Amino acid sequence: MKILVACEESQAVTIELRRLRHEAYSCDIEPCSGGHPEWHLQVDALELLKMRWDMILAFPPCTHLAVSGARYFEEKRKDGRQQQGIEFFMAFAGADCDRIAIENPVGIMSTYWRKPDQIVQPWQFGHGETKATCLWLKGLPLLQPTNIVDGRTARVWRMPPGPDRAKLRSKTYQGIARAMAEQWAGKCEEEAI
Repeated sequence: MKILVACEESQAVTIELRRLRHEAYSCDIEPCSGGHPEWHLQVDALELLKMRWDMILAFPPCTHLAVSGARYFEEKRKDGRQQQGIEFFMAFAGADCDRIAIENPVGIMSTYWRKPDQIVQPWQFGHGETKATCLWLKGLPLLQPTNIVDGRTARVWRMPPGPDRAKLRSKTYQGIARAMAEQWAGKCEEEAI
């Protein structure tokens, strides 16, 4: 399958999809940090929505949408940042593709658009941490837990301030990335020789 992984500079999901032999591309306005620039499209993801994709997995920025920043919502509404975030998110929801997943933390999209189809936690996929992650799905099944583990620390939430805090907090856990790839795309069939 030809798969766009939008707003993913870490390449966590893209690497897992490539492992399963899919033609997957990460996309972000930032350079990638996953080590595979040959699979990374450093452009505005909205430009790529004009192309035909078999699947779109989108991780739009949550800066102006997540409840963790609710104390700034009034300011963000007034200056238009929140509306820009909503419109960017909704561009993926309205994309011309039969299989779409949009990931974001708990935030205003549940009220503005609709409730997520599913909320997953890292501890369901082999990571002993909490980080509620909402998934809005079109043409894709709910993710099934792959490795429920003990330990429920809020490590991501407790990260100290710093220049890379937002980037580190937004990275997809490897166990969740693998589950997305395996459960939503599966392994490509070997081409007949």
